[in-house]
Amino acid sequence: MNCVADRRDRFAWQASAVTNLWESATEHPFLAAVRDGTLPTAAFDTWLVQDHLFVGDLLWFQARLLSRAPRSAQPVLVAGAAALVGELAWFEELADRRGLDLGSPAQPATLAYRRLLERLNAARFDDAMTALWAIERAYLEAWRFAAPGSERYREVVARWTTPAFADYVDGLAATCSSLAGPLVDEVLGAEIAFWEMAWSR
Repeated sequence: MNCVADRRDRFAWQASAVTNLWESATEHPFLAAVRDGTLPTAAFDTWLVQDHLFVGDLLWFQARLLSRAPRSAQPVLVAGAAALVGELAWFEELADRRGLDLGSPAQPATLAYRRLLERLNAARFDDAMTALWAIERAYLEAWRFAAPGSERYREVVARWTTPAFADYVDGLAATCSSLAGPLVDEVLGAEIAFWEMAWSR
């Protein structure tokens, strides 16, 4: 069995212990509403502005993780950081089209996620890497759940359901010594709170 397939099998086994967390993080009503076209504009706009802030925080975290990464993990972290820079530009272009102010303050769920990333910055490399994988795996599975998305949100869904993004998530998994644990649970809790924050608008 190849490495990626083995990691996928291990993910499936370990995730079974926290199925409810994974389902809540990746099958939230926000995502169902993206899929069926019933998501209110205000909820989507809140998510977009807050996710732009989160991506900036994630880039900060990932750049620091790269600085202490072993040689084997450097390529996937460099690729991920470069993708985040492009993602910020895409958010900015989309916000401009929608007339949104990306200078709006971070909401409590965004601030809580920032504090989690700050703690991960001080964690062991292996633990921080597992948490980064969980962040990106949850994001991938969330948008897969929303796919193909209603017409007005299809551009967003398509961005995070590409084979290239799935390959990146698999690349992160290949660097992890574990795909479960308390930090994964914390990440999933932060993801749930983030969707809930936007959904409640």
